[in-house]
Amino acid sequence: MNLKILFALLGLTFITAVLASQKLLIHYTIEIIIILSILKFYGVVFYFMELKEAHLFWKTSIFIFTFLFAIITVIMI
Repeated sequence: MNLKILFALLGLTFITAVLASQKLLIHYTIEIIIILSILKFYGVVFYFMELKEAHLFWKTSIFIFTFLFAIITVIMI
């Protein structure tokens, strides 16, 4: 199970690197990279740090943190 997540994280990292290095005319490149980074964050937190077995408070706080991170980052762009 951890190998699947590891390869998924590596794939998301590769996609993020390709998007960041290309001079594409995609208007929403930064938003796509932010979404991919949040997915990678969830993969690391829930599978490798085993937050999936933690108390509901910690799970909720992670979702609130990432939501606020995404909103603030998009507003600052």
